[in-house]
Amino acid sequence: MSIVRESFGAAGGETVELYTLRGASGIEARVMTYGGTLISLRAPDRTGRQGDIVLGFDTLEPYLGNQPYLGSLIGRYANRIAFGRFSLAGTVYQLACNDGPHHLHGGRVGFDKVIWQAQERPDAREPALELRYVSRDGEEGYPGNLAVTVTYTLTGDGALRLDYQATTDWETVVNLTNHAYVNLAGGGDILGHEVQLFAGRFLPIDATLIPTGEFRPVGGTVMDFTTPTAIGARMFADDEQIRCGHGGYDHTWVIDGPAHTLRLAARVYDPVSGRVLEVLTTQPGMHLYTGNFLDGTLTGRGGHLYARHAALCLETQHFPDSPNQPAFPSTVVRPGTIYRETTLFRLSVR
Repeated sequence: MSIVRESFGAAGGETVELYTLRGASGIEARVMTYGGTLISLRAPDRTGRQGDIVLGFDTLEPYLGNQPYLGSLIGRYANRIAFGRFSLAGTVYQLACNDGPHHLHGGRVGFDKVIWQAQERPDAREPALELRYVSRDGEEGYPGNLAVTVTYTLTGDGALRLDYQATTDWETVVNLTNHAYVNLAGGGDILGHEVQLFAGRFLPIDATLIPTGEFRPVGGTVMDFTTPTAIGARMFADDEQIRCGHGGYDHTWVIDGPAHTLRLAARVYDPVSGRVLEVLTTQPGMHLYTGNFLDGTLTGRGGHLYARHAALCLETQHFPDSPNQPAFPSTVVRPGTIYRETTLFRLSVR
């Protein structure tokens, strides 16, 4: 078990560091301080051969461009807020609108585009990297100074664990996640990946990807992954929600069981490599995105072109547009309280 630090270049005159975490289970994770980004996650297949299961780039420069959040930490608010506007304690806040008429993933300069302060956790029994960032009052339109800590840990049972924590000096909204793009085969598309979601309901969306406010049962719909199903089995159906998702899934599922308890949200199996990914989380929802906007113009690690459906994202989070949806779980954080969430990505083979 070890953590190795090295330079990965510079952004805005600041040094970007790269940390390689190696665990006893054979899993290796590489995290850089720009965006708190997971740039690599290597795990063995059923033959013992190591392979990278997340999309990423070989150098820093592509991360600084207009790329789709590959492996980044997302905040202050993951996913969308309708028209970039919400009200708290009688005050209306206007955020940057960077996704058509809406606010997406923290705005024009979200947590994915800042440099985090990193340190190894010397008290940890497993390789653990702690990242810190202070989002100042008014940043991207959000109220309050928000102090955020995210810890990446490689556990002994083959999991990458992310622990999120945040405190504020003024009432604000918070929704944090990681935007890793996963391909368990290490290449090709993910249409044959078998997905099981432990969720009996999902949130329908409108044509601009904003939830309608309804909690809809998955039974009898293309959103039913209560039993293992190939991701591509129903993804090209003539279905209103598939059309709203721009030819794929870009939806949030309501995870079964009580929020704030660590529970199984998803299991993904790749028949080619034999790799299995289980996602456990304390969050109330999981957003499944199937790389619908990847178009083959990004050249990734090893010269691979990232085409449509080259990966899927399993973004554990609160629901999109929660500040404007009274029926959704609250994302408000107040002074004196602590935002805490945990997600585990547990890897094995079959």
